[in-house]
Amino acid sequence: MTQDLLGTASALHVSDEFEPLMDRLEALVPLIKANGAANEDARRLGDDVVAALHESGVFRMGIPVSLGGYECSPRQVIAVIEKLAYADASTGWSAMALQMESGTTAAYLSDEATEQLYADGGYELMAGQGTRPDNGRAHKVKGGYLLSGSWNFASGVPHAGYIHTAALVEGTGEAMIFTLPKAQTTVVDNWNVMGLRATGSHDYIIEDAFVPDAFVYPVGTKEPLHGGALYSVGLANMAGMNHAGWALGVGRRMLEEMAALARRKSGAPGAGVDTAQFHADFAEAEAKLRAARAFVMDVWADNEAALARGELLSTEQETLTRLALNHATWSAHAVGMTVYTWAGTAALRTGDLQRYFRDLHAGTQHVTSGPVVLQQCGKALAGLAKNPAWQFFSLVERGERA
Repeated sequence: MTQDLLGTASALHVSDEFEPLMDRLEALVPLIKANGAANEDARRLGDDVVAALHESGVFRMGIPVSLGGYECSPRQVIAVIEKLAYADASTGWSAMALQMESGTTAAYLSDEATEQLYADGGYELMAGQGTRPDNGRAHKVKGGYLLSGSWNFASGVPHAGYIHTAALVEGTGEAMIFTLPKAQTTVVDNWNVMGLRATGSHDYIIEDAFVPDAFVYPVGTKEPLHGGALYSVGLANMAGMNHAGWALGVGRRMLEEMAALARRKSGAPGAGVDTAQFHADFAEAEAKLRAARAFVMDVWADNEAALARGELLSTEQETLTRLALNHATWSAHAVGMTVYTWAGTAALRTGDLQRYFRDLHAGTQHVTSGPVVLQQCGKALAGLAKNPAWQFFSLVERGERA
């Protein structure tokens, strides 16, 4: 099959800002760790943490260079989100969502919109739900759309000034992403959940809000108006790289928490951590997490090579991207279960280990790592789908096999 070629997008950009950014984030790890419990109690990130993240430059990571961002490459993005999720799962998730939606908005909207949203090298943060267009409807009017609907899971919305949301256009059924000021929406303070509480992933309602044409783009677009080849992967694959980094960071933190607990318990009478079974289980958990990370990075190295050649990702590459995310998520889950088993009652008490266990289980429920996506990956890889293609997180068959 002939590889599809990119249109006007330029080469894949690998950011020189990556190493300095990682150094700045490493310096923030103590602050982020120290605020984990308080953030959870508040059901949002603390002002000090948010200010430090802004100052670090992490929210510029996904914004095109031409608009004042860093435009980090996929493996750079994965490493950054991994570091933040290691420091605190909710901080990692919030930063992941905010920077991804702010970056893709910059890439896919026209100059008319970006000149307002990213004026003078600044940026606006976006939050919202981009995977449920059937939750909203947009009525075409002169110069734009009247948008209405109700959506869930606006991760990081307490810190955003704009909403990024998917809806269906009346008459055509086309799924579009709409960007509008948060002031035009009603945020419903209902994020009362088991895990990832500090992400503030509240619901929101929009009633007949006018959104200009310049602030709208198709959900499935892979044609950036700003930036390079990174943005030709589309929203679904952007989510794949970001969520994979989050899972790997959470898994690593849980293993390190368990190792620290084991060292404290070792030598006590009857300590389980001194048994050969714990040693074997810990080794298996370490291997599982490292294997998951290697798979993710191998898939994205191959993807980056295709983008650098000026190619769009093939169906197989998109399939492996979704599979690598699923594998990373559920490998981190397996690590978490091993840690919970051997931590004993320490896992029940208030503290970092308990919070990470709950945050991990909240993260596994995201649609990107769900069982249906895994099933579709298997169908495609086994050659049982007829001329398959991915439409967001759904595998569609276009007729007889090629």
